Amino acid sequence: MILHIISDFTRGDGAQNMLARLLRVTRDERILLVSMLGVSESMRAAVGNSRVHYVALGLRTPLTAPAAALRLVRMIRAERPSAVLCWMYHAMPVGLVAAKMAGTGTPVYWTIRQALDDPSALTASTRRAIRLARRMSPFSSGILYNSQRGREQHAAFGFADANAVVIPNGFDLPSICPPVPRMAKVFGVAGRLHPQKDHGTFFRAAAAVARERPDTRFVLAGPGMSRGAPEVDAVLARAGLSPDRVELRGRVANMAAFYAEIDVLVLSSLTEGFPNVAAEAMSFGKPVVSTDVGDAATIIGEAGRIVPPRDAVALGRAMVEMLELPPEAYRAMACAARARIERHYALPAIAAAYDAFLLQQRSGRIADQLPPTPDAVPDHETSDRLIQRDA
Repeated sequence: MILHIISDFTRGDGAQNMLARLLRVTRDERILLVSMLGVSESMRAAVGNSRVHYVALGLRTPLTAPAAALRLVRMIRAERPSAVLCWMYHAMPVGLVAAKMAGTGTPVYWTIRQALDDPSALTASTRRAIRLARRMSPFSSGILYNSQRGREQHAAFGFADANAVVIPNGFDLPSICPPVPRMAKVFGVAGRLHPQKDHGTFFRAAAAVARERPDTRFVLAGPGMSRGAPEVDAVLARAGLSPDRVELRGRVANMAAFYAEIDVLVLSSLTEGFPNVAAEAMSFGKPVVSTDVGDAATIIGEAGRIVPPRDAVALGRAMVEMLELPPEAYRAMACAARARIERHYALPAIAAAYDAFLLQQRSGRIADQLPPTPDAVPDHETSDRLIQRDA
């Protein structure tokens, strides 16, 4: 039995969605998921596996921490899982300490879902958790990263790397009609309103594109991306983009319909590990324009464009290039997008990689025969100074 510990399981962000997909296809007879905060009905539905048992610790204030930690220690002693997998920075030290206090000898593995392209885009709490995890990393049994760049940057920052592997995120392959020749007109952005996503750069790029190509549409989905939200209105005003040029959908329940509607996905993030939305859009046959963060360049390959972060001019230029693709060229790029996900990131193969890693660990061997990533990722220097500086 595997015990998964995650910081929060109430919303469908990147780590939560990947864990939900993994739990849905796991073959274990019993699985235990512990959320440090809560568990939502929507995430239970996303898992859709009756063999998963959920525990919410409700750890919302420092005053609740001792009771929550003690409950977790007792749970590990009672369940005696074959392994503990900790998801996200805040859960990693908690799971490691609880397992050590339980005294059962249960191995604890960390799964890191983030790269360190621009640590200043992370919250102060997350940066503190990263510093703590760095000091504690030699005591974990191993680290699973979802991006090669994330592994390189964390190792450069001082994380233990002796038993670290990269297993990319995996995705269901939706049934879609083969892409047809067409001209791109609709750009989509999927992501919550957060400094890490750098919507300001996207809006500045979109404003330039709108002036050059008035028939272009921009559709944004994600928590906080709603009409009338003060933060959104402020970002639009600073970018010089008229609100009537943008469709703000907020949280979208039917993401399949969103991906089907758009022609190109745009990712303007400052930092990512494995950008889920890029691969999800590609699984629907949509090319992607992305900043060079995390493993975005590896994922996208020939199915889009890569530009530097914070560069609205380069982002806008790449978007115009997509608009100017002849219909057959757009179709070829859309087909390439779908093919890359089928070839490298299909969920069954990724779930099998997790199983292989844990099986090899139980056999006392370091997992070194995992599926290779499709392309090499250039080394990027991580910023120790930025992580050490609290907001």
